[in-house]
Amino acid sequence: MPNTYTLLETITVGAAGASSVTFNSIPQTGYTDLILKISARTNYAGVYDFGYLTINGTNTGTYRGLYGTGSAAGSETAASLRPFYFNANTATASVFSSHDVYIPNYTSSNLKSVSVDNVTENNATSAITSISALVNGSTSAVTQLSLSSGNSASFMQYSTFSLYGVSALGTTPTKAPKATGGDIIMTDGTYWSHTFLSSGTFTPATALSCEVLVVAGGGGGGGNETTFGGGGWIGGGGGAGGYQTATGLSVSSATTVTVGAGGAAGVSQATTPTSGTNGSDSVFSTITSTGGGYGGAARGSGIGLNGNSGGSGGGGGSAYLGAGLGGAGNTPSTSPSQGNNGGTASTSGAAGGGGGSAAVGTNGNSGGAGGAGTANSISGSSVTYATGGSSSTGTANTANTGNGGNSVTAGNSGIVIVRYLAA
Repeated sequence: MPNTYTLLETITVGAAGASSVTFNSIPQTGYTDLILKISARTNYAGVYDFGYLTINGTNTGTYRGLYGTGSAAGSETAASLRPFYFNANTATASVFSSHDVYIPNYTSSNLKSVSVDNVTENNATSAITSISALVNGSTSAVTQLSLSSGNSASFMQYSTFSLYGVSALGTTPTKAPKATGGDIIMTDGTYWSHTFLSSGTFTPATALSCEVLVVAGGGGGGGNETTFGGGGWIGGGGGAGGYQTATGLSVSSATTVTVGAGGAAGVSQATTPTSGTNGSDSVFSTITSTGGGYGGAARGSGIGLNGNSGGSGGGGGSAYLGAGLGGAGNTPSTSPSQGNNGGTASTSGAAGGGGGSAAVGTNGNSGGAGGAGTANSISGSSVTYATGGSSSTGTANTANTGNGGNSVTAGNSGIVIVRYLAA
């Protein structure tokens, strides 16, 4: 009888929400069964939402469920794996539904059976409790699990999904995390990674040699001047948050992790628009990455404002009578360098782009694009971080990338990722 639970991965949904949650690279040795524990809420416009379980990319199979609402009971069947009832947008505020999913013999060559216990919570006259049994339509070992709303809604912030491996009695799990902390904890079989989307604490159970990515919040883009001369003048793009990595960093005790927020956007108005604000620093141990510099405000009736210095510098705001200067990013005298300079504005209404971790921001007379970011695979897949904000559109407004904000757009929050060998 299996009795040893090991946390394999935890995913906590951030402020941007999530259309689905996926567990990849599920270990194929060391465990017999899987248990998934869920606390979830979606933004579907109702009291309750239903949801799908997808195994190895498909949710086909057989579903049988029994449910009760407090005043009625019933049963249901389906040819898809749809065992979940989630709290939704009009349920009692800040209340989440709870779910236990059990998948025995998940690496076998047989069809996989799944059982689910499900309870919604609502401060009203009724709620839903259900139990269900599923059989998926494939004999392949389970390597991926995904959960999603049946109404194409998104999981809301603080929804949490924790996957456990269950090992047989008397055996020792082959893989287990050696630390706690982070919004996403996962293993690819070689490394464990802890991703901090918000500030927290990384606590190792033993001394660890860590690889770390620390990206600060991006600077906010500058405000536009909207009426001078009957046209519009453009604020500069925000600089990317400082980008730093380290390997072989020794961590032996609880370490505070700070994830920097993105800087606020400048305010557009008919006269005297404002520049953005700098992003905030991100910190892990001895590594401090500096928030991105803000983009300068436009001044159609005068000289555009400079972008500010930071991890990368913000772009200068455009002007009618003179060019706003792009703010300087960290220079080679900073050790190590964290980014690049912002671009300089032109007198023709073209503002400068914010600097990125891999390249300077483009000057206004060359298009005002943000400087390129840097691709990194520490999370298990390649993600580009710390791209400079554009003086027009173009840079993705994506949380936890450290991207600078486009003109009149807030900068993006930073991120901290720590990983270490699983063995």
